[in-house]
Amino acid sequence: MAIAKKIRVLGTLSWPRHLLETFLEGWRRGEPVLPEPVHEPAHHDENLRALAELRKEIDERDPIGRFLDDTAGSYAMAARMLDVRGTSEFLEIGRALYGMPRDPLPGSKLTHLDAAEQLLSATASLKDAGIQSEPDYLIGSLVAGVEMQAQLDAFFGEGVVRAVVDPDLGSRAAAGGTNVRIRGGTGFSRSEIAQLLEHEAYVHAATALNGRRQPVLTSMSLASPRSTLTQEGLATVAELVTRTIDIARLRRIALRIKAIAMALDGANFIDVFRFFLEEGQSEDESVRSAMRVFRGGDTRGKYVFTKDVVYVQGLVAVHTFLRKAIASHRPVLIERMFAGRIHLSDVLMLEEDFDSGLIAPPKYLPKWARDLPTLAAYLAFAAVAYRIDVGTLELEAILPAVDL
Repeated sequence: MAIAKKIRVLGTLSWPRHLLETFLEGWRRGEPVLPEPVHEPAHHDENLRALAELRKEIDERDPIGRFLDDTAGSYAMAARMLDVRGTSEFLEIGRALYGMPRDPLPGSKLTHLDAAEQLLSATASLKDAGIQSEPDYLIGSLVAGVEMQAQLDAFFGEGVVRAVVDPDLGSRAAAGGTNVRIRGGTGFSRSEIAQLLEHEAYVHAATALNGRRQPVLTSMSLASPRSTLTQEGLATVAELVTRTIDIARLRRIALRIKAIAMALDGANFIDVFRFFLEEGQSEDESVRSAMRVFRGGDTRGKYVFTKDVVYVQGLVAVHTFLRKAIASHRPVLIERMFAGRIHLSDVLMLEEDFDSGLIAPPKYLPKWARDLPTLAAYLAFAAVAYRIDVGTLELEAILPAVDL
């Protein structure tokens, strides 16, 4: 764990706020200039040697040993990626860790980009119909933090997880095991606060804390690169199941995948910023969204950070896993997904250790994951409803004819 804490992917890749402010000043003057983030050498040689030595001592024949080896291996890949920022090698390692927009979704001929395009197409008509609307008012970050703290205390216990306002945070929110950070100087709607609690607190913070409580495998608390897909998929499923996700949020996820594909094809930072702006995002959100694509990469295009691809892939994979767990009469697998920050495959690979008690069940489990009858009903209906291609139907053809 000591080695892993020295390999901070998002912390290392995030840009200082002045880069975004400088770009926006130039944009507003009509003189936009490509940002030039400085890629300071990360120097992970010592960490890589330590990880290599650790892996030599691990018995991969044991499931826990395999978990540790896979986790150490993903940190080694991340360390190498951080050491080659701004290059083609950065992109290739990112591809291995997070995937690419044109990779196929699991069990489907659709690619991530296809799915993103379909989501954007399906929600465009709803957006045009006025279903996506701006909230009547936004809650300032300080008040939002106070409201979130009350909910955190109710779920985790008083003071276990703190709501922290961070003015330098690139994303709107982020979670660790002891805090949920929200961006300062930003307005939040009540529905967005509910969505952030489900995603950041009741999944990311909860799994980190459950991992720390493990009697043996405390490394399950780590946000290892190999767990990213499952973590983001589980958190996005939580939004879907609890109905805290909305069209704006769904479109943001899809737009990021499309933006990554554009940048891989040669679009530069200004092109991608303009794309987000034309899709209805504010200047502030557009510059932050573009930064997500180019952090660690090259603002001229081609070499970018593909992490945001995992949201759709993770959503599909976790949703399918939940459906299969219910269909196979193994609902305990759902609870075990929250035992730590783990990969879907670990739930099955470590099954004997779960059964023996070597891996403890989670203490913190969101309501939707505890309410199995309701979850099973939702998943069962979804399995049937998703087989219907609404694109081939007219509204008049949906109702059966009545023979009078």
